[in-house]
Amino acid sequence: MADLTPDALLLAGMILVAAALYSSVGHGGASAYLAAMALVGTSHEVMKPTALTLNILVAGIATFRFWRAGRFCLRTFLVFTVASAPMALVGGYVSLPGTWYRKIVGLALLFAAWRLAFAGRGGETAEKRLVPLESALAIGAALGLLSGLTGVGGGIYLTPILILMRWSEPREAAGISAAFILVNSIAGFCGLLARLPALPTALPLWAIMACVGGLVGSTLGSRYFAGSTVRRVLAVVLLIAGSKLLWVA
Repeated sequence: MADLTPDALLLAGMILVAAALYSSVGHGGASAYLAAMALVGTSHEVMKPTALTLNILVAGIATFRFWRAGRFCLRTFLVFTVASAPMALVGGYVSLPGTWYRKIVGLALLFAAWRLAFAGRGGETAEKRLVPLESALAIGAALGLLSGLTGVGGGIYLTPILILMRWSEPREAAGISAAFILVNSIAGFCGLLARLPALPTALPLWAIMACVGGLVGSTLGSRYFAGSTVRRVLAVVLLIAGSKLLWVA
């Protein structure tokens, strides 16, 4: 960790906060890590593998915490993941040009900001509906490909779908999304292995910060709160970072 620059230390702090906030709603935090890296000017070549690495750590912790709290449905998880995992592997293998990558991630961050800011509050008392297999396969495949291409685990999109379609109640949706993110992030990282760039030497520090944040956030989120206010605060950060990626050459 010889080159712990001010930017690297600032990023470590942002990762700690992002992991805590995102894991509280069952997310790995990749969209926030990408946003933070964009804000400090991290090279696009290392953004995806770094985000996937941190995602695997935090989503793994969140999956365990939500499962232990009984906030998980195996069938719903499987029908989405069976198509998403292979597509995440394909997306991880594809290396997009820097400009394309920035634009795609920028759009993904803006969409995530919109969903975080305006996600509905309903779903706790609505009667759950069975997930249609055909719909789950199509949605899972699309989210898996996006996950692999960008380094975002896909949970930021899956959670509102599960809630708005009444396929899960919010905390169960968070547990399903955490496991979905974990599998997609592992698959996407495996796809990257053939062309993995040198990772930042500060990554071990960032990983520790992500784990600490993930432990705190997932414990609170799985047992005590849903995090609607947190989502709106994070939306502002994602909006700034997504806009920067879209409009900076």
